[in-house]
Amino acid sequence: MSQSSFVDYVKICVRSGNGGNGSTHFRREKYIPKGGPDGGNGGRGGHIILRGNNQMWTLLHLKYRKHIFAENGGSGSGGLCTGAEGEDIYVEVPLGTVVKDAETMEEIMEITQHGEERILMQGGRGGMGNDFFKSATFQTPRFSQPGEEGQEGWRVLELKLLADVGLVGFPNAGKSTLLSVVSEAKPKIADYAFTTLVPSIGIVSYRDNRSFVLADIPGIIEGAHEGKGLGLRFLRHIERNSMLLFLVSADSKDIHQEYKVLVNELKLYNPELLDKKRILAVSKSDLLDEELIREIKNDLPEIPHLFISSVANQGLTELKDLIWKTLNE
Repeated sequence: MSQSSFVDYVKICVRSGNGGNGSTHFRREKYIPKGGPDGGNGGRGGHIILRGNNQMWTLLHLKYRKHIFAENGGSGSGGLCTGAEGEDIYVEVPLGTVVKDAETMEEIMEITQHGEERILMQGGRGGMGNDFFKSATFQTPRFSQPGEEGQEGWRVLELKLLADVGLVGFPNAGKSTLLSVVSEAKPKIADYAFTTLVPSIGIVSYRDNRSFVLADIPGIIEGAHEGKGLGLRFLRHIERNSMLLFLVSADSKDIHQEYKVLVNELKLYNPELLDKKRILAVSKSDLLDEELIREIKNDLPEIPHLFISSVANQGLTELKDLIWKTLNE
């Protein structure tokens, strides 16, 4: 997915349809000059409905569609005819979409299942016709009920990627290279920081036709929880990953310290992220000899770890085995 086509935040104005008015009508036929009330009810206004779609990975289709309005319901008429319901508007969104009120930023709903439908704005109810109000003691009501107004407001849609494994690391740690080697994803790769400006998703094939989803989150730097670097734009994507794969380059000055900085940024952003299972992979390990690897192992954090090289294809099978085992513990 190109960087220009990945959109994970949109603000839209949505308005459901007004309910149709009830009818004030009396039955008048040739031989029934004083028939009773027969005004029909108004139709319901159209809903705005969000529907999950597992074939979508971006909110790009809503970027330039700032206003979404549903149809009004039709008015009732004589002969107890109910007005037509306003047509519902269905808005397809990728799984992991969170909806918030644009003013309060209070979370309203989230879409996590394919085909899941949630009403974002409910259409107004249709008004009752005068037939509804008749009774034994009140046989000729000369009034009906107006339709209920629809709802309108601004909503923020945020996408939090749903993936089994989230790749966490500093810029230029080799995350994009790893993703390109173990999956069919083609992220941009270059020898400078912040090559990845949008999250990338890859499906990693495993043994016996099994697979898992790996997400490359743009590089975190110290202070990311305050918005530094790419900061808050992409930290939220980590919230939906089942487990985290920390990637630290073998040419780092202090691998353990880099890991601690990454963990601290996640903690300051959302302490619940530390409840996720973690694996540490030391990338670019083809630069190390056996003696260096033994020295580094003595100072690594006490979590499952291994040494890999995406370029030299070293340790990748073992990495996939460890990820699968951790996901299914």
